[in-house]
Amino acid sequence: MAENEPNNGDSSKDAVTNYAKFVGVAFQMLAIIGVFTYVGYKIDQSAGHATKWVTAVLSVAGVFISLFIVIRSIKN
Repeated sequence: MAENEPNNGDSSKDAVTNYAKFVGVAFQMLAIIGVFTYVGYKIDQSAGHATKWVTAVLSVAGVFISLFIVIRSIKN
């Protein structure tokens, strides 16, 4: 009979905790990609590049780094 007893809201508390965890991960991804893109933009701006290749490279690097962090946090 213990299996049929209500869990007193523990599952909703776990759901909120998981939701907060993944919202935090999303903001962390956004921050990493934003910082890398901003640094690339500033480098391109100060160097006077016609083609913004440093911005592009650092943006892609930020995406890969943030994906690595997300995968590592999901494993834990």
